[in-house]
Amino acid sequence: MMKTTFGRRALMAAVAAASLVGAPLYAGGHQVLDSVHFLIPGGAGGGWDGTARGTGEALTNAGLVGSASYENMSGGGGGKAIGYMIENAESLEGTLMVNSTPIVIRSLTGVFPHNFRDLTLIAGTIGDYAAMVVPADSPLNSMADLLAAYQENPGDTAIGGGSVPGGMDHLVAAMVMKAAGEDPTAVKYIPYDAGGKAMAALLSGEIKALSTGFSEAVALAEQGEVKILGVTSDERVDAFADAATMKEQGIDTTFVNWRGFFGAPGLSEDKVSAYQMAIEKMYDTEEWEAVRARNGWVNIHNSGEDFQSFLENQEKVIGDLMRELGFL
Repeated sequence: MMKTTFGRRALMAAVAAASLVGAPLYAGGHQVLDSVHFLIPGGAGGGWDGTARGTGEALTNAGLVGSASYENMSGGGGGKAIGYMIENAESLEGTLMVNSTPIVIRSLTGVFPHNFRDLTLIAGTIGDYAAMVVPADSPLNSMADLLAAYQENPGDTAIGGGSVPGGMDHLVAAMVMKAAGEDPTAVKYIPYDAGGKAMAALLSGEIKALSTGFSEAVALAEQGEVKILGVTSDERVDAFADAATMKEQGIDTTFVNWRGFFGAPGLSEDKVSAYQMAIEKMYDTEEWEAVRARNGWVNIHNSGEDFQSFLENQEKVIGDLMRELGFL
C-alpha cells in the first residue's frame, strides 16, 4: 500500500502563538473588537461556512468581539470572494475572509489570477480532517465495501465533493483511492457548490459517496442521516469515535485541511493586530473549546509571518502531491 502523509506534520511544525507588542487594544473589559464581518467564499453548510460561523460564535460568546455578521459569496471555487476582497480593499477593513487549502491548490493550477500573497495574512486557526461519507441506508459500511463497489462498476460509483474538479475534496478522494491501490485520475468526481449542496446530493442519491470535511459530517452522523466510512486522521476523533480511520482499514493515508483568516490588502497594522489578538485570546476560552470539540477540529494557530511561512511550505507540499497524483 502507498503511504501518503499530508498536512499534519507540516501543520504542527508551523504552530506558533502570535506575539503582539505595543499598547493594549482593550476597551474597558476584555473586548478586542466591536464587530467582525465574515466573508465566506462558498455556500451554506460547507467547511468555510462552519469555520467562520463557529469562530464568530466563540469570539462573541466569549466577549472578545461585540458582534459578528456573515456573508456567503460563492463562485469560482473561492475566486469570486478573493477578487472581491482585492477590488474593494478600501471599504473592507472590518471584514475577515475565511479560506483554507484550496487557496493554495487553485493558484497552483492557475485557476486563480491571485494567491494568498495578494491578501493580508491574519492567522491560521484550525485543522479539519477529511472523511468519506455515505447515506445511512447505503449498503456500504466500510472503505472495503466502497472499494469493492468501485472495482465492480467505476462509472456507477461517483464520489461527490463541495469543491470544483481538481479542488480539495477531489484531491482527497484521489489521494485515498491511490493509497488503496486504484488509479487516482480515474475516479468519477461530481462537484457541488460547497458542502451543503454536496451533502444534499448524497442524501438524494445523486452520488454514491461524498468526500467532505469531517466536521461537516459529524452532526448528520450523530442524527443517523449518514455513515462515515473513513476519516483521514491518525487516530479516531473524539467528536465521533465510531468513525474508523483510513489507516486502520489498510489505507495508509492521512490528511488535515488547515483553515484560517485573511484581510483585504493594505489593511492597517492596528486592525491586523486587533484581529490577531482576538483570535489568539479565543483559544483560551471555554466558548472556543466547545466549538472546537463539537466539530472535531485540531487547534492549529499560526499568525502573521508564521502564517506566511506555513503557506509557502504548503505550496511546496501540495504541489508535490498534486504532481504525484497527476493533477499538475
